Parts: sequence; structure tokens; C-alpha cells
Amino acid sequence: MPSVTFLSDVLESDGARLRGLDAAYTQILINGEKVPGAGADRSFFVDRIPAEMIERIEIVRSASANRSGDAMAGALNIVLRDAYALEGGFLRAGAIMLNDGRIRETLGAVWGGQVGPGRLLLGANIQGRRNPKEKMSWRYDEPGAPLDNTELQKDTRNGTDYSFNANYRVPLAGGELDLSGFYVRTDRFADEDSLEYEGGRERTADLSTFNDNDVDIQTDNWAINGKFKREMLGGETAVKLGYAVFTDSQYEFENEIEYLRDAIPFPDGDRFTADKARTELEDKEFTAKLEHKRDLGGVNLEVGVQYQKKDRDALITEIPRNRYNLPAATPPADRAFAPVLGGDTAIAESRIDPYVMLSGKAGDVKWEAGLRYETTDVEILDNTAAPALRQFSTDYAILLPSAHMKWSLTSKDRISASVARTVRRPGFDQITPAVLEEEFGDNDYVGNPSLKPETAWGLDVGYERRLGARGVAGVNVFYRDVTDLIELTSIGTGSAGAPALLLQTQNVGDGSVMGIEFDLSTPLTVFGLDNTGVFFNYSWLDSDIDDTFGSRKFNSQSDYVMNVGFIQDLPTFGGAFGATYRKQGEADGRIIGEEVTTSYGADLEIFLEKRFGEKFTVRLTGSNLLNAKKEEVFNKFNSTADQVSRDFDQYELESEEAGPVFQLIARMAF
Repeated sequence: MPSVTFLSDVLESDGARLRGLDAAYTQILINGEKVPGAGADRSFFVDRIPAEMIERIEIVRSASANRSGDAMAGALNIVLRDAYALEGGFLRAGAIMLNDGRIRETLGAVWGGQVGPGRLLLGANIQGRRNPKEKMSWRYDEPGAPLDNTELQKDTRNGTDYSFNANYRVPLAGGELDLSGFYVRTDRFADEDSLEYEGGRERTADLSTFNDNDVDIQTDNWAINGKFKREMLGGETAVKLGYAVFTDSQYEFENEIEYLRDAIPFPDGDRFTADKARTELEDKEFTAKLEHKRDLGGVNLEVGVQYQKKDRDALITEIPRNRYNLPAATPPADRAFAPVLGGDTAIAESRIDPYVMLSGKAGDVKWEAGLRYETTDVEILDNTAAPALRQFSTDYAILLPSAHMKWSLTSKDRISASVARTVRRPGFDQITPAVLEEEFGDNDYVGNPSLKPETAWGLDVGYERRLGARGVAGVNVFYRDVTDLIELTSIGTGSAGAPALLLQTQNVGDGSVMGIEFDLSTPLTVFGLDNTGVFFNYSWLDSDIDDTFGSRKFNSQSDYVMNVGFIQDLPTFGGAFGATYRKQGEADGRIIGEEVTTSYGADLEIFLEKRFGEKFTVRLTGSNLLNAKKEEVFNKFNSTADQVSRDFDQYELESEEAGPVFQLIARMAF
């Protein structure tokens, strides 16, 4: 998709970053409705939704009054298949071969048809996942210094996703009732094993530590929605109700053995350290919407009100670190699990958002203008905070105007322009008041319940030209003027004393985001190649913020993102083949105590598809064929003063790589 990037590990695509901004700036919709996500920053991981459930994905670059305004970078609307998507169904089965020789399964089925007076769609999917990666780290005291140590790590994530979706649409009482729902379960086990060597000499005599870090994860994400619409009160009235739940359960342990604390090397261990933690998260959202549309004689009026009630409960417990010297005849026993600081929280958030919107057409110009008023009440309970800070409440209200115009210059040329105000609410971890020790390196962190949301005025201007019957080319320019930026600041000395700091997120000032997006998708009919389709999109991305150390971009915004590819149909052969090439630019990030630059290698994917008769298709896909690497450079500092003077605590280079992935899928329609 144009302008979409990820900062995930290689072969992982979780938090989508539209226009390169943090995932919290991108609104993820499913069938036009918000759903709760895993992130404390309210972000939703898109890789939880299997492709078999999806009809299409839409990029919504600018906000409208009838949608939630928390889409500063824009929105991605994942439209699931509905009851009108197909007549009949298909079965899908296949295998995925990973770089380590393991094979995982994929199974799916979708059916749609008439059931009683309405139409029903049912879908189910099982997807095996495996991602074996290798990481390498090189650590120095500072740039140009001798190599201090190296770390070799194997990181394998293995799991299975189970999903089910349903949609039923039926005429009722002079209108239409639309019922839909989906359920996705992810079982995943992450296994990281690392070896650290002194002096960069990767031999047994220089093995300093062995680390075993495993995480057992189970997430469940489900939602049910109902919509009833009918003609009444001189127009069309619709009522929507929805309920969505996200739960996340994790168990993590990390065991480490140190070897070079005395003169005797491996296999004699000197010290053993164990950490264990559990996470239980439940995020529930109830939503309701009442909307009415009517024609006022050349002008369409839409008025409505949306209600949202979110309850988020998080319990993070751990066994205090168990550390002892080896060999120990009677190692100390583990103590009981207990909540960590900031780990026993309950947050209740209520919103009532009325809106009004007008739209119409004047000659060759289509237009829309609206106002949305978002009110938010937040209640915070942190059972680990000091008694005086344990409970806190806040509220705020924001007026969000928007206006859009599309002007058809000719039958093939169109100009579009949009202006809208949007909002980004603080993350849940940013407003809980407990002090988290050593949350950012050696620095402590305390939340700020008084944080205000960020707001932005945004402008989008685009030109689009039709190319023949099926092609399109366009360019879009965007700008965001952001106020009340939420940034990490230093407010004192940490619990360990100087040079450790106490950090807090605060509203610090203003920023701006801008970019240019080019997009082309067309068959090569003009060259007599009706069966050849090509696409190309390129986005140049930039931004500006002033922090403690000067000017920089928004953290981790890539310089650019590019996608280019083709699809070649072979009618006489009954098949097709194609390729996609993807590349994104470097991304820099800077907070107090750490600076990181992330870069990715290019990604190449190729597919070959063959049809047998009318109902059977086989498809072979090869992904990550260029062995794309993720490389990071870390500059680490003990204090703000050290960061300004470039007095390094550590300089680290890290590289991560995963091999090609091959997928063979057979699909039969019925």
C-alpha cells in the first residue's frame, strides 16, 4: 500500500505506520469501525487479520466528520468479505516452507449464499506461522573504539492463528439488518537464545554469557456488530451497535549464566540469573452510533452521534530477580509473583461525539464539509502507585472541522483537496502515575495523568488522471501542523541517583509533517500489452520537531517508501505470474539516553499461478528473496549532558536477517 511502512522485525508486519509516523498516529478500521488493539498506544496489529477474510484495504488520507478523529496520519480501512461477496465458496490448503527447513500449514474455507430471506457468508482459516531469524550485535565503548563484545542470537517465533468470520444481511421491517462478527486467536511461542563473547573472539574461552529468553503468547480478538437502516423521517436513518474485546496473555522467562567472572572459562558457570513475568490484558469496547441522512434539495445532510465506552484492565506480575553464584548446592527458591510498578491498572474511557456534515455537487465539483465535537472522560486506577496518586480522572473536548473537494477538470482529470483537524490521544502507559524503575536504560519513568492530546491541522491536495479504461496515475501533497506534542522529558534524578534520570512524557510544543506521494497502476494497453499490469508508488516523507537536543524528524519516520511490481496474465496457458519489489528509507529515532538509526534491505516477492479448469488454482509464492536485513545503530548515553557532549556509554551495531519463504497454495471453488 502507498506510504505504509513497518518498523517490525524482519518478516513481521504488526503496527502499520502510514506516512512513516508511529503506529499510534494511524487509525485501523475494520469495516469502517474501530477495534481495540494490543498496544498501550492504542495501535492495532494488522497481521492478526488473515488475508482470506479480507475483501480489500482502503487508504483514507484525510478525516471526515462522520469518523473518529484520531487519524492524524490517516486511516487504513480493512474491509472484510460480506454476504454479497460471492455465491458459492472455495477451499484453500497449502504449506509454507521456512529458511530452517520447517514446513507450516495453511487451511481456509469461505462460503456465501442465500439462507432464508437473507444472505450469509461464513469463513474460517488456520494459518501456521514461523519466523526463524538470526541476529548479530557488535558493542563498543564509543564510535571508533576497539570492539568490546559481540552477541550472537537465534530468534524463532512459532505459532498458529485461528480465525472465523460471519456476515448476515437480511431485509427487515422495511429496512435492512446487517449482522457481522469475527474472531481471531493467536498462539505464539518466541524463543530467543544468545551467546555473548568478550573482545569479539567467538570461541569457548571468551564466552561471557548465555541467555535463554522465551515468551508464550495467546491473544484473542473478537468483535460483533449490528446495523439496521431504513427510510424514515424524510431520509435514511441507521443505528449501529458494536462490542469488541481484545485479550492478551503472556508468560515470559529469561535465564542467564555468566562465565567470565573468574579465571575459569566455560563450562564452569559463575553466576545464574532468572527473571519471570506474566501479563494479563483485557481491553473491551462498546460502541453505538445513530445517524440520519437526508436530501435538502441539492444538498445532502448527515447528522449523528457516536458513543464509545472502553474498559482496559492490565495486570503485569513478576517474580523478583533470582540471582546466585554457581555452583550452589541449594539455590534460593523463587518468591511469589507480585504486580510490578505500574502493572496493576484499570482505565475507563468514555466518549460522546456528535457531528454534522453537508455534501453536494456544484457543476464539476463535489464537496463535503462537517464539524465533529469529541468529548472524552478518563478514569485511571493504578494500584501500585502512591496512595495520593492511585486514582485520577481527566476530561477534555475537541472541535474537529473538516472540508473536502473533488473537481473534475475533464472526464479523465481530477483535483482533490482536503483540510481537517485530527487528534492523537495519550497512550495508556503515558498517563498511569506509577514510577517505573530503569524503564529507559538506567533511567526511571513516571506517567503523566494530566497529559493533553496532540492535535493537528492537516492539508491534502492531489491530482489524478485516468489512463485508458483501467489505469490511474496521481500525485498527492500533504502537510500536518501538530500542536501539544507528547515527548519524553527529564524532570529529576532517578531512584538509583545521578547520573540516572527520572523521565516523564509532557506536552512540549509544536511539530510538522509533510510529504509527496506518487501512485501509478495501469495495464500496458497503450503498448498492445492488455494482459500486462504494472504498478508503482513512491512517497517522500519528512517532518520536524524541536526536542532537548535540537531539530529532528518524528521518531522512526522513514525517509521514503517505494513499491513497484507487475502482473502478467497468460490466457492461453491459464495462468499468471508477477513480482513486487519494496524498499523503505532509513528511520532515525531519538529520546533522552538513546539514539537509533534503522535501515532495511530491499524485499522481493515473486508468484506463479496456474488454473486447471474453472475451479482449481495452484499458486507458488516466494517472499524475502533478497534476504532483506534489518540493521540498527544505537548511541547510548548516561545523562542528558553526556548526550549533548557525545560522551558515550555504549555504541552498538545490530543486524537481523531471515531467509526466503516459499508458499504453495491450492484453491478449489465450488
